[in-house]
Amino acid sequence: MTPPEAPVDGSIACPGTNPPAVSLRLETLAKRTDFLRAARAKHVAMPGFVVQMRRRTPDETPDADLVRVGFTCSKKVGNAVARNRAKRRLREIARLTLPQLGQPGCDYVLIGRRGATATLPFSQMQTDLDRALTRLHRSAE
Repeated sequence: MTPPEAPVDGSIACPGTNPPAVSLRLETLAKRTDFLRAARAKHVAMPGFVVQMRRRTPDETPDADLVRVGFTCSKKVGNAVARNRAKRRLREIARLTLPQLGQPGCDYVLIGRRGATATLPFSQMQTDLDRALTRLHRSAE
């Protein structure tokens, strides 16, 4: 089988609407202190998860344009398999949504909910994250 011909003009053969698999401006939270700071900030509860958003002070990170995100699921969500599945789904909706809707200089924490994060339709979770971010950004102004 012969592969399809590449466009001569240098354009992309199959332009898609999906963001790249790796975003250069999205960083994962790892330190407990970052999660604790976000816990004291604004939050919005949605059916499948809770989103916390916190604006960083300029002296916290060297790059002020960075969007950072963290994920957590307690043991209430279920056993390790259920928690990992819930976090995978949260990571994917964050990867698809935060590069476009996340504000530079903010930390976001997505918290999984028992019985919902792993079972809700993926499209509903994406829509819920869009609505949650809109609410958080509107209240932060």
